[in-house]
Amino acid sequence: MRYILAIWSVFSVSSLFAQSGLEIIVDGSRFVEPADRIDLNPFIVDTVIPTPIIEYPLLQLKHETDTEVSMITPASINTKETLTQMYNSYLKLGVGTEFMPLGEYYFDSKRSKKFIYGGHVKHLSSFGDISGYAPAQFDRTGVNLYGGINQRRYSLRGDMHYKNQGLHYYGTPLTQDTLIADSIAQRYGDFGFGALFSSHKKDSANLNYKVGFDYNNYTSRRPKEEVLRDWRANENNFGIKTSAWYKYGDEIFGADFNVRYNVYKYGIADSSLTALDTGLVANNGIVNLHPTAIMRRFDDKFLFRFGADIVFNGENGKTKAHIYPDIEVKYSMFNDIFIPYAGLGGGMKQITFKSLTNENEFLIPNIELRNEGEINVYGGIKGTLSKRLGFNIGGKFGRITNKALFVTDTTFSAGNKFKPIYDTMNIAMLEGSMSYQLSNKIKIDGIARFNSYNVFTNSYAWNLPQLEFVLRGSYNLYDKFLFNLDVNLEHGRKALVYAPGAGITEENQQFILDLGFIVDANVGVEYRYNKRISAFVQLNNFASQQYMRWYNAPVQQFQALGGVTFRF
Repeated sequence: MRYILAIWSVFSVSSLFAQSGLEIIVDGSRFVEPADRIDLNPFIVDTVIPTPIIEYPLLQLKHETDTEVSMITPASINTKETLTQMYNSYLKLGVGTEFMPLGEYYFDSKRSKKFIYGGHVKHLSSFGDISGYAPAQFDRTGVNLYGGINQRRYSLRGDMHYKNQGLHYYGTPLTQDTLIADSIAQRYGDFGFGALFSSHKKDSANLNYKVGFDYNNYTSRRPKEEVLRDWRANENNFGIKTSAWYKYGDEIFGADFNVRYNVYKYGIADSSLTALDTGLVANNGIVNLHPTAIMRRFDDKFLFRFGADIVFNGENGKTKAHIYPDIEVKYSMFNDIFIPYAGLGGGMKQITFKSLTNENEFLIPNIELRNEGEINVYGGIKGTLSKRLGFNIGGKFGRITNKALFVTDTTFSAGNKFKPIYDTMNIAMLEGSMSYQLSNKIKIDGIARFNSYNVFTNSYAWNLPQLEFVLRGSYNLYDKFLFNLDVNLEHGRKALVYAPGAGITEENQQFILDLGFIVDANVGVEYRYNKRISAFVQLNNFASQQYMRWYNAPVQQFQALGGVTFRF
């Protein structure tokens, strides 16, 4: 109101000044009430209207229900393939040329989830001779027994074997004579047993392991004279094998710890039978720790293994430590069509009297034993060109120390026995193999190998081949006729001799004989009359080549063996 009166007064005064001489007189009075100021600030008054809470009581309702279990019919799978019927026993009887009887028997426990057991007995002998040489009769008898228990978390295996092998050192051009036949006879006895415990824990967080042991006794022929009964080879070999592994993600960590101890004895220690034939006791042991780690990547296409074999070798009272690398890498390409691989490896192998006679049975019983060490680098490519055809092409380059080479002995024999000599060599090997399989009808595989040896002390690696070819095949015709073929070719073997002669060359003051080309072809056929009875014929060395397996030790030119088999 004050503002309105002020504005009206201003306009009134202005009018008075604008109209000079005009006088306006206002007469009267007006009451104006005094102004009061409100001293409170405005605020919002919020009225909360409470909402009523309505309660609904729960109704106790109970419905009776019936449960009925429906039977599910087991699923059935129809397949064209069925499990082959198994029999407990298999018996094979036969006879060959040069009056060569054969007997073989297998016994097995059939299929079982928990228990396995069985045995194998075999005898093969020959009463024939090789024209122009000393008596060459031999006999081989062996017995093997085994058993085991399979459980969900572990398995236990055990076995025992006995072998008896008789032979003659026929590698000398003598006429048959009873005294000579007895003097060149040899017989090896082999007895051993062992056991192995393995855990099978499925959880990857657990540690799996294996623990095993074995024992073997190997002897040569005991002389008939009572005073000479101790003058033969007697070998006892003990072994403990342990292994443990743990899987963590895509990696597997493991370690092997093995102990191998061999006691070889010939005659009586510190005594002599003759001026050259003295008693010998040689002990050697190998203890090795082999940790490894395996890594897999890219859906198991890439594999990398890294480890080392730490070996302690004890021979002749001296112990030496060796470390051999264990490195391998491989990668699967194009769904396993090509798998290139490469590695660096090696190790030490215990050489025993048994292992040497298994390679060359015409050894003297008084020999020196040295453990063999090897380190090599290898590589190649393998794979499958189709579901039926596979291949492998690779090579190896390495060094071998204490390699046993067999040469003719002239100290304890008339040139019809052998002994090992040890040398260090560099070796290069190239190999190619191929295999083909068409269901159960056709199986063929072949191997071609080229070896190159650089021997440090000797002129050649005696009796080792330079070229090797192996061809094996089998054919099943209507499940009635079964054919098999086995061909072995070798070339480039050299033998060390001690005198010049026809076909003998001299190099580095050593006399060398080329042992020629080996062609050993074997073919066989089996006719199945029914599932339980069959007949067979086996032709060995049907090329009729009398090649030299060792110097002055030719093989028989031709052998034929036939017989029958029974399953029951």
